[in-house]
Amino acid sequence: MNIDDFYKCTSYPIPPSLRYEVGHFNVFKIDEFSGENSKPIPYNRRNYYKVSVIIGKNRVHYADKTFEAEHNTLLFASPHIPYDWNPLTENLSGFFCVFTEEFFHNYGNIKDYPVFNPSGNSVFSISDEDVKAFSLIYDKMFKEINSDYEYKYDVLRSLVLEIVHKAIRMYPAQKTEVHTNAAMRISNLFLELLERQFPIEDTFQKINFKTPSDFANQLAIHVNYLNKTLKETTQMTTSELIAKRVLQEAKIILKHTKWNISEIAFSLGFEETTHFNNFFKKHLHQTPTQFRNS
Repeated sequence: MNIDDFYKCTSYPIPPSLRYEVGHFNVFKIDEFSGENSKPIPYNRRNYYKVSVIIGKNRVHYADKTFEAEHNTLLFASPHIPYDWNPLTENLSGFFCVFTEEFFHNYGNIKDYPVFNPSGNSVFSISDEDVKAFSLIYDKMFKEINSDYEYKYDVLRSLVLEIVHKAIRMYPAQKTEVHTNAAMRISNLFLELLERQFPIEDTFQKINFKTPSDFANQLAIHVNYLNKTLKETTQMTTSELIAKRVLQEAKIILKHTKWNISEIAFSLGFEETTHFNNFFKKHLHQTPTQFRNS
């Protein structure tokens, strides 16, 4: 899901500036997404970052752990780490902001902060006093984004980083527990990371994760453990699952576009067209061109 899809799913109008900004930022109140008249919060295929202060009892599934908050939660989400959260009470309140990686272009590497890293801490249980402090920051965001100040987006970047640095100084969340079926959860996380790279919609798009090590690094587990887990839950190796999905996408692109073979190879992560041809022929016993013309 890209940032345009986010607005379509939430019924919020797409800001005119979205077409002209270098990157994108916006801020919302969770109250508008909860209760009887709530707008659905999108889940799949995010390509944007999200920072949420959730006031109320809720449960967060993050990687292979489950975090349950009795009161308040600070949650950081990145495009590379699947997560989901479920309200455990009606009418939650709080705030969240969404932004793309491009929003921080030439302003530091936002993805390198531990709160956005698979091996870092991304879910925090926070006190009522912390909620007040974060709420003040979000109030500044609302005021700033509605202002005419020429450099307001620099201010908004600073406010996001203020939350990030405050969180990094906090103790990690304590109420985490291994998911009751860790193997199945890791399997689901892998499959979601794999699927999130598709569909390939233009020749400039390229999958980011293609090797078992790529996925293991994103999930912060050893590649051998990932392979063992997937073999146990799917009866297929990591490499077999990746190849199966890449091959499926290759067949779709070959049949439904006029892209040349080198463009398809690039989009699917092959450095050389011959490598793609060999891969395709190995699995389907015909070349990409033969398949397209069949």
